[in-house]
Amino acid sequence: MGTRCRSLFTRAVFLAVFLTPSLLNSGCTGAGVALDEPSAQLTSAPWTIKAENAKPGTTNWQITNAAHGREIEGFASATSVNRGEDISIFVNTTDRFYLMEFFRLGWYGGAGGREVMPSVVRGGRTQPMPAPDLETHLVECQWRDPYVLHIPNSSDPTEWASGVYLVKLTGVPSAKQSYVIFVVRDDERISDLLYQSSVTTFAAYNNWGGWSLYTHPRAYMVSFNRPYARDFGAGDFFRWEYNMVRFLEREGYDVTYATDIDTHARGRLLMSHKGFLSVGHDEYWSWEMRNNVEAARDSGIGLGFFGADASYWQIRLQPSTLSTVSNRTIVCYKSVLLDPLATDQNPDNQRRTTTLFRDPPVNRPEDSMIGIMFESTFAQNYDVVVTDAANWVFENTGLRDGDHLPGLLGDENDRLFGGAPPSTAVIAHSIYQDLFGQNRYADIATYTAPSGSTVFAAGSMRWNWGLDDFTTRWHAVLTNAAAQQATRNVLRKLGATDPAYISPPSDSDSGGQPISKVSTQD
Repeated sequence: MGTRCRSLFTRAVFLAVFLTPSLLNSGCTGAGVALDEPSAQLTSAPWTIKAENAKPGTTNWQITNAAHGREIEGFASATSVNRGEDISIFVNTTDRFYLMEFFRLGWYGGAGGREVMPSVVRGGRTQPMPAPDLETHLVECQWRDPYVLHIPNSSDPTEWASGVYLVKLTGVPSAKQSYVIFVVRDDERISDLLYQSSVTTFAAYNNWGGWSLYTHPRAYMVSFNRPYARDFGAGDFFRWEYNMVRFLEREGYDVTYATDIDTHARGRLLMSHKGFLSVGHDEYWSWEMRNNVEAARDSGIGLGFFGADASYWQIRLQPSTLSTVSNRTIVCYKSVLLDPLATDQNPDNQRRTTTLFRDPPVNRPEDSMIGIMFESTFAQNYDVVVTDAANWVFENTGLRDGDHLPGLLGDENDRLFGGAPPSTAVIAHSIYQDLFGQNRYADIATYTAPSGSTVFAAGSMRWNWGLDDFTTRWHAVLTNAAAQQATRNVLRKLGATDPAYISPPSDSDSGGQPISKVSTQD
């Protein structure tokens, strides 16, 4: 039975039987994500993404009747989970029952997703609304009765392949829907590219429960233990990141996925890849994230910043206040006057003050890593203007100096400041007006680090809108063949194999091939 037919059959049984007790999954409590170290050998399966996207896709992952209140909502116990581990899905609903459907997002012939397991039906539970902390305004849920999802770790890397996953929640009888989003990692497999989803920024802007780092007054701590208010539970993924995911998987690049919590806590992951991708709106970084990304660059790992405003605010990550689970709370005072570490006598503590990376006492401007850094925000559409069409980034694009890439500049933009590495080359220099009507410029830049690694910075959060047209509910169609080709050029320079040369394994090959860790640095 095909994916779509099976999904329709599941829904028919679900509604006809009206969730008989034999269909209910009792769920388990507990769980938590293991943090096992990788085995002595890593594996290589560069054909994984091509093989995965050859499987039947479906559009059933899309929401058709969105919840706008608290009819149904949920969150995951971790932002990412490794293959072979468990992740818990917590759900609050006013419905008597609810349906859980599980999808991996990608290309899949344009359908955009694939259903990866049979649907699950559970009894509904109304979960408590937490009260904010009186000082920090932290809102953290202590919900019960999660559904514990086990991610298998078979020899087939396309079974629960590393990627971005959605749990689509549907309440019954209301039929209201929302998402829970998480990433599946594959820590034992090298890939050409490691894609980082910018979940710390999702959380910073998340005002579920009435507080975020942007409310007035603002919170000083925000928790991952709550649903995302934006985009029906998906955070900012669809707006700023999904286009790049669709592009990478449509093209067939060898890519695995992680989040910036993994960049913070599992810096070793970056060393198993040729290129690291920071995608979309990647504004909130910890000191450890910065250390790990720069260490990767200095070890020869290429960096691709396909967005803007990266590493702007420094954060600290702390355990949940309700459990011992690490890295579930973001601390960000955004002020040296408020953060107690600003006056700490220990310099190692003081430099973790949650202020701008470029400001004292952190004194670590973003452009020393990225080549350019954030300057301003604006609301209008502007064009990227090419100023060095001879640069390798624009090979085979047909672009000439002065040509425009329409609408790909915004909403936040970076430019060249004074702290860029000496080899930094600005290849696009684009004029726009900020929110106050002042003329400003945004830049695209690239440089070569002393290690030989390439660093590319698109300087615009809208660059990815030129790669794929799915997110046109936010903008006109901006797909641009030159931007697509420039992105291919960048990925090749970061070390990605041309997808045309990636072939599926022979019938006798049951999985990935062992690779020496030393060879991952080639």
